[in-house]
Order: sequence, then C-alpha cells, then structure tokens
Amino acid sequence: MDGQKISVALRSIFPKERIKSSLIDLVACASDAGFYYLRPKAVVLPVSEQEIIQLFAFSQQNHIPLVFRTAGTSLSGQSITDGILVDLSQHWDTIKVEGEGATVRVKPGAIGAIVNAHLQKYHKKIGPDPASINSAMMGGIISNNASGMCCGVCKNSYHTVKYIRFILPNGKTYSTEKIADYQRFKQECSVVYHQLQSLQLMVMGNVSIHDKIRKKYLTKNTVGYSVNAFIDFTEPLDILAHLLIGAEGTLGFIAEAVMETIPDYSEKSTALLYFTDIYSACKAIIPLKYSGAAAVELMDRASLHSIENMVGVPSIIKTLPETAAALLIEYQGNTQNELQLQIDGFLTIAPQLSLINAAEFTTVSYEQALLWKVRKGMFPAVGAVRASGTTVILEDVAFPVEKLGEAIIDLQQLFTKHGYHKAIIFGHAKDGNIHFVVTQAFDTKLEIERYACFLDEVVDLVIKKYDGALKAEHGTGRNMAPFVETEWGGEIYKIMKSVKELIDPENLLNPGVIINADKAAHITNLKELPQVEEEVDRCMECGFCEHKCPSRNVTLTPRKRIVVRRELLNLKNKGNKKQYQTLLKQYQYEGLDTCAVDGLCATACPVDINTGDLVKRLRRESHSEMANKIALLTAKNFKTVSKTVKFALASGIMMNKTFGNKTMYRVTHSLRKVISAFPLWSNQLALAKAIPKQKEEQDPITTVVYFPACISRIMGDVEESEKGVMQTFLDVSSKAGIQVVIPSNIEKQCCGQIYSSKGFKGAYSYTVNDTISKLWEITNKGAYSVVIDISSCTQTLNNCRPALTAGNKEKFDLMQIIDSVAYLHDYVMPKVIVSKKKSRIVLHPVCSLQKMDGLERKFNALATHFADDVTQPLFAGCCGMAGDRGFLFPELTKSATLLEKKEVWSSGEFDGYYSSSKTCEIALSEALGKNYHSILKLVDECSF
Repeated sequence: MDGQKISVALRSIFPKERIKSSLIDLVACASDAGFYYLRPKAVVLPVSEQEIIQLFAFSQQNHIPLVFRTAGTSLSGQSITDGILVDLSQHWDTIKVEGEGATVRVKPGAIGAIVNAHLQKYHKKIGPDPASINSAMMGGIISNNASGMCCGVCKNSYHTVKYIRFILPNGKTYSTEKIADYQRFKQECSVVYHQLQSLQLMVMGNVSIHDKIRKKYLTKNTVGYSVNAFIDFTEPLDILAHLLIGAEGTLGFIAEAVMETIPDYSEKSTALLYFTDIYSACKAIIPLKYSGAAAVELMDRASLHSIENMVGVPSIIKTLPETAAALLIEYQGNTQNELQLQIDGFLTIAPQLSLINAAEFTTVSYEQALLWKVRKGMFPAVGAVRASGTTVILEDVAFPVEKLGEAIIDLQQLFTKHGYHKAIIFGHAKDGNIHFVVTQAFDTKLEIERYACFLDEVVDLVIKKYDGALKAEHGTGRNMAPFVETEWGGEIYKIMKSVKELIDPENLLNPGVIINADKAAHITNLKELPQVEEEVDRCMECGFCEHKCPSRNVTLTPRKRIVVRRELLNLKNKGNKKQYQTLLKQYQYEGLDTCAVDGLCATACPVDINTGDLVKRLRRESHSEMANKIALLTAKNFKTVSKTVKFALASGIMMNKTFGNKTMYRVTHSLRKVISAFPLWSNQLALAKAIPKQKEEQDPITTVVYFPACISRIMGDVEESEKGVMQTFLDVSSKAGIQVVIPSNIEKQCCGQIYSSKGFKGAYSYTVNDTISKLWEITNKGAYSVVIDISSCTQTLNNCRPALTAGNKEKFDLMQIIDSVAYLHDYVMPKVIVSKKKSRIVLHPVCSLQKMDGLERKFNALATHFADDVTQPLFAGCCGMAGDRGFLFPELTKSATLLEKKEVWSSGEFDGYYSSSKTCEIALSEALGKNYHSILKLVDECSF
C-alpha cells in the first residue's frame, strides 16, 4: 500500500488534521538525531490509548510497520521508519507529582527537564539524567533505558520505574499498578505468560547464563533487551514490563509510567582535576568513587583542546602537556557538613593522585555551571568545526573501570589506524562509560568501508578483549543491532529473539532495531548530508532546539527546517523536479512564513545555530527588486508610514464601536479567505496616547535618552484608563529623580526590526544608520544612555553594528543602549521606595530578554522586589507574535501560547500580568483573556 492509500485508510482512526502525509511532513520526519534516514509513509498524532489500539490493528491488517517517536533525540537510529511514524510529542505530556515528590506519574511526551522542574520544590528529581534531558521526553528516556552523568547503574530508567502501563501489539492494555491485571494477563495472554515464565525458569536454572547476565549489568549496558528482568522478577507481567524498558519501542507502547524519584541535593562542590596522562586519570577513578564523588567525568587531551577557547574556560587548559587529561568531579549532600565530610575524604586520597596541581573546589553555582559547560561543550565543539558534508558520530561504550586506562589507550590507537585524527574521548568514568566522537562522511563507498572496518575493530576491542558493553546508554538501535549476538553470545541472543517473536510475531514494531539478521544494517540507510549553506551544514540534527520553537506544533521546527533544506538539494541533484518543486512550494508556508525568527533555538543548539537568521536570509533572497525599493521607500518615510498605520488602527476601532465589537475580526477574517496575507484583527489593539512632554527634573541624578519604540508610539492599552507606556516611563523616572530626554521628531525613527525580520537588507541598513546618527547627537555624543521600552527593539539595535557605516560604528561603540528592564533594575529600583507590594503576579520573559545576557535575571529581580509571589511559567517561551507574525498567522500564536495558557490558568488568579514587549503582551492577553502590561506598570504602581 502506498503512502497516499495509507493516509486515506488511516482516516478510519484519526481526523484528517492529525494525519500528516504531505511531502514536507514526511521529509521533515525522516531524520532523528542519529545518522540514518528513512522516509515514513505517514505520520500520525494519536491522542488516546484507544487510537493506539486501533493503530496496532491497522498495522497488522495491512502489514505496515509502526515506530513511536517522542523527541527524536536518540542517536542510534531507533526513531525512524519507512512505515507509519507515531508522533507522541504533542498530546502525551501529562506530569503529576505524587507522594510529596516520592514518585511522579508521566506520559511519554513529557520533557525530562520539565518533570524535574515539577519535582524541584520537593528537592527531588528523576534518576536518569541524560545530557539531552532538556529536550528528551520520557517515552524515549524509558524506552532507551536512559542513564547519564550521576545515576550510574542503579538509578537508570530500569531501576526507577515503579509502575508501568503499556499496550501490546495484540491491543491488550496492562498496568503493573493494578493487582487485577496480573491475573488478567495470565488469562488473556496465556501463551505469552507461560513462555515468559519458561524463559525465566530457564535463565535461573542455567548458572552460566544467569551469571553472565548479572555480571553484564554491573556496568552500564543497553545492548539488546533488558534480560536482567528474568533475574530480577518472577511474575511474567513484571518481567514483560521491564523488558519494555530499553526495548526502543520494539515490543509495545508505554502509555504511562510512575517513576520513583531520587534526592536533588542542595549542596554541591565541584572541581576540575588535571592529570599528567589519561592512564593516571583512570587510576584515580576508583579512589574517587569510594570517597563519595557523585560524578566523575573524564576528558582526554583532545577533548580539552576542543573547548580551550570557550569563553570563561580555565586558562590552565591551554598550557597542559599533550599527554594530559582531566576529571570533573562533584560531591553532593543535603548539608554543608555532609559535603565537608566528603571533601575531607578527598583530601586524604589526593596525595596518591598524579595531579598536575592542587584541586580547587567551588560551591558557587555559576562557577560550577561553567565547569559543567566545559564538560558538556565537547560534543558540540567537535560538531561546530567538522567539515561540511560530514556527520558527527557519538558512540558510547563501557569497560570494567579497573581496565579503563588500558582500554582508552587501545581505542586511541584505533583512531590513528583508521584516520580519525580529531577524535575525542570523554565520559562517565565512575561507571567505566566513555563516549568517543568522530566525524565521518558517508558520501563514498570508501568512507563507508572505513567506518565499517573501524567499528568492527571497536567491537572486537570492547567485547573480545575487555568484555565490556557496546552501548552503555544510547540504546542498540540500528547501529549495534548486527552486534547484539556478538556481545551476548548465542544462548542469550536466542532468548532475546524469542521475546521479540513472542510479543511481536509479525515484526511490525520498529523492525530492524535491536533484533536484525542483516549484518550490514549499521551501514544501510545512511543520511545524505550535502553541502547546502553555513547554518544547515553545521546542524547535527540533534533536536535539542525543538522544545524552544513556537511553531513546533504547527509547522516545522528548526531541525526540520534544516532537514528539508538538505532534502531540497538532494532532490535537485538527483533531478527529481516534481518532488523538488512540490517541496519548495510547501516550504514557503511551513518553513519561512511561520518561523517567528525569535532565535531561541540558538540558546539550546549545541553549535549555536540561529535558524531565524537562516530564514531571514532566505526571505531576503526571495524579495524582488521592486519589493526592496518599496521597503526602502517606507524606511525613508517612516513618519508617514506610522501615521498611516495609526489611521488604519483608528478606523478599525471606530468600526468596532459603530457596528459591534467583533466587526473588524469578521471583516478581516473574510478578507483573509481572499488575501491570505491580510492581517487578522485583534480586539487587543488600541491607539497609543500622544507622546508626552518631558518633565524638567530639579537637580537630576542622571539623564537618559528615552527612545520609545514605534510600537509604543502607535499601540496602546485597551483599558482607556491606562496612561500608556510612555507616560509611565516618564513617571517612574521622575520618582527616581532621573531626567528624561525624548528625541525630537522621534516619529521618523525605528530600530529596524521590522525590516530585519522580513529580510529587507537595504531598508534595515538605512534605518539603523539613520537612527544611530540621530541618537549620537541627542545623547551628546554618547554621554547619555539610550533606553528602549520594547526588549526586542533593544536587542535589534544592540546587534545592528554589522549593518553600520564605518563612521556610525565608531559612534555606536561609544553609546550605551539599554533595555527598559535593565534601566528599571539598575537605575530606578535603587532610587525609589516600595509603597506597596503586589500579592501574586505572573511574568512572561520575551525571547529577547532570554537572549540578552543577564536581563531575564534582572526581570525576575524586579518582580520579586515589587511583589510577594512571582510566577514564571515553565512554558513561558516564545509567544509566536514575532512583531506581526501573529496577525498574519494567528495559528502560530495560538499554538505557541497554549501550554503557557494552561499553566497560568491552572495556577488561579493573579494581581498582575507583566512582560516587556507590546506585541507579546497583545498575544498573551488574547490567549489568556487577561491583560498583560509592561513591567514599567508594576514599578509605577508599587513605588513612590
């Protein structure tokens, strides 16, 4: 059955809008974080267990494979398919903390870091702590048996899942939380029940098998199925439930899990230890482990070279000898006394270690964060400098800790032998778990053979020489499926095959993953990575960006935008004109129109890719010469444009007053059916009050130039009683004794954001040069600071230097342009007296605040200074407004604000709702039905 027929047939289960079958949807979902590529025939978004059950039946009736995917951050090719991809990232995100934080109930689409955020107030967290936890979702964390830096072998998913609810391919649903389900499982699935029972008895009765399984799990191991379940449990339902953990979606669907939590210690002490050589560093691991170190992270000299130019990195790293290595260690405790006892324990063993210099511990959180940034920055550092067209392969293996030094030296020799001269090694040394990173092209047969030969020798080294594990925590996937039998031996591999055949006899659940007879599976269906453009070529497709993207549930994410760009070039190179044109046409709306260009993706990207910059450039390249001329004309006549917009706004407001409150919405909604690019009216739109006159302060403390953004000059508050942002700015400044100067003829000026985001380079360049020239004069040649009342405008103007002329660059460098948030925090807050405090308020930090260094912290500090209880929602990301995007594509803001809306609504009533950008305030007010205001209003109302 082809893709089109499958999509039509799936409508018997799903509504059309939850079946994605367009070319761009299929292409966008063909990649995960690994280095394999399979294009699905359809993508579905189920919302209930009943739909999953129906999907299983559909799969079996039509013999079409199913693969479940949550975040797609897996590295071994376990979340791609050429069948039906089941996307669980949208409708399966429930999190419920239970037992005062003792356990947490999660659905598969809940993000790991968000789960921990819910647990934080109880000083608890989940056991697994993968490096991808900010993006990885619980379905993948459990299905891959994730572990991480501190959880070792006893706090991973397998050992911390208390209960699990799952659906088998036969459509039967069971929960280990329900006593009755144990008997029901025996009755309804008697064949499965008795076969699992027989396998368990066989394992327990065979000493060599039993002992091998027990020994293999003394170190981290995610190769094959979790056969330790046959040793740890006797009830077949418990055995099956734990086989599902780490099964990578090949045995069933995990609908819900109850996780036991672990302490999240409040006291931590961290140090970076430098050793003369990697062997000496490895010899220190066991003493450090016994001293109580919670984390022992190893870094070889090559990995340290990769990050030595990172801002804030200890300067000693550059001076280390070429044989050196480092261990990042951290001690944790509930109290300072607990922590000190552990540090004392370290000091007793320190003289035995081959340290280059004395250990320097820190308990300062930002210093600790920097040290962890060093460790976590290694993988992306390699990815950022790799050659275009190559992929980054991050492998993880485990060796017995006592043999780790010898094993690493052997591994480094393999790098040299096979030409991986820039390979690096780092990892969770306490568990004998190391990661190695190589860059690899797959564009020629010779390169593929090089990788295959290298991996064969790695397998021999890990298994035959050191009896280690080929996958410590990244899952088997396609990459290690051909080597499962090599690691476990024929008898245990036969048990694993029996499990797969018993539960999924048709081999329709993630076929080719874990159990695969094809010995070349690891070098089949490899990604093509053509050289496209700088932003695209640097992308590793890890997916870390996706949870930050406001369009993630509407159209594409940054990763998917890049995946599609690569496929466009592949299609073009292959001469597939029909698909190329189709994909190019679909990309306009999905990839360009609905990108908010907010740039938050860059804050989560390991290699700092701002996909918004890519989209801006693509928009710029798509403009005709006439469009650019018109944009430049508007820039040169900005005062006239502003007046025109004001007139249109006033006319719309008058229409609503005359013919009813919904008149303009209905009119614009109808016009959009004819002209899709026509903006949709919002009843949050109101005219700004006139620019106020500045007050003459008596003996002012200081003087600032106030640059009210064009949005503030045009759009006001829907409540007529409000005095407006501009007057509020003057009033709070007056309270602080600050003289304010507003530039004359300010109506002509703009920060240039409107032209920058739309890709009108000429208009943007003209605008920022004109504005900087005017500000230079009004600031008395940089003597006064410039304050802007819209955070996104502040960021735009602060980043305009590349577009300036040489003369204006000199002026720009001598001026200080600050945001109103920084102004309130640094200039106003110390000078005013708190007259009253708000009881409960909620904040929305706009994208630009999150990207400008330290501003989000100041935003929160302001709020806590003037309010007793401050809430910043976990899902306070980009609202999707992006200037005018929300008016042109209201579906973007509706989707982007959905989770934040639910979170704020569930928290009860607040005394105020605050942000720092007018258009964002409009979007949030529209979404929540609550009036959001500038943070200026909070300071004004609560001070004198």
